[in-house]
Amino acid sequence: MKTKIPLNALLGGLIISTLLIVAIIGLFWTPFDPLKINFASRLHAPDAQFWLGTDEFGRDELSRLITAAGTSVWISLLTVSFALTGGTCLGLLTGYLRGWTDRIIMALNNALLAFPGLLLALGLLAIFGANKYGIILALGLAYIPSVTRIVRGTVLSLREREFIESSRVLGNSECYTMLRHVLPNCLAPITIMATAMFGWVILAESALSFLGLGVPPPAPTWGNMLASARPYIDSATWLTLFPGLCIALTLLGINLLGDAIRDRLDPRMRGVR
Repeated sequence: MKTKIPLNALLGGLIISTLLIVAIIGLFWTPFDPLKINFASRLHAPDAQFWLGTDEFGRDELSRLITAAGTSVWISLLTVSFALTGGTCLGLLTGYLRGWTDRIIMALNNALLAFPGLLLALGLLAIFGANKYGIILALGLAYIPSVTRIVRGTVLSLREREFIESSRVLGNSECYTMLRHVLPNCLAPITIMATAMFGWVILAESALSFLGLGVPPPAPTWGNMLASARPYIDSATWLTLFPGLCIALTLLGINLLGDAIRDRLDPRMRGVR
């Protein structure tokens, strides 16, 4: 019997696959040089030559959107990997070892959770500086507390289960038990968290770039393209329309795919939004 693919998984997978393909293509080819200034084509409306028009410096909008897609995907992947690695390690330690280790780490973790992620990232960027790797470090540190809390909650529900007790009785070390028996059973919530966080990071990176704290110009990102287009929102609508659509479609695809993954890994949450 064939398994029917849910519509949200199909649409979300299609959107995200398209984003990844465009990001990879942008590493090797774009229709025009995304950084080349051409005042003769300044604010050129979309036509057969420039499919999505040009910006205030005559740079091709399509080429810059393709390049920006690669930047957003790269930053998001590194940020999510960093946050998941740090948060999973801390969550395993606090949830499994308990005692003073749990109290000290969770006290600091709860203090960080009191700050909204974007606000915490803004403060960290003031220390690290506004650049690509500063964003990755700042957003990664900002999202580690959320991952830690989720992993810890999962570990607390697992540590007293029969198979964990059996591992201890067999003489296995605490480290072996955590890595061999506890961590694999945390993969479902970690996977769901990773999918959601990918969208959070793209939105946060766009917001920081819009505020001038992201990847510095002239390197294109969807956020700084929106910021530079503000003075031309009436005369050159395409400059704000297309970057905004890219962000909206990406978040839609991630949310649809995340819902499908959650329904697959946790059937009890099926239909819950």
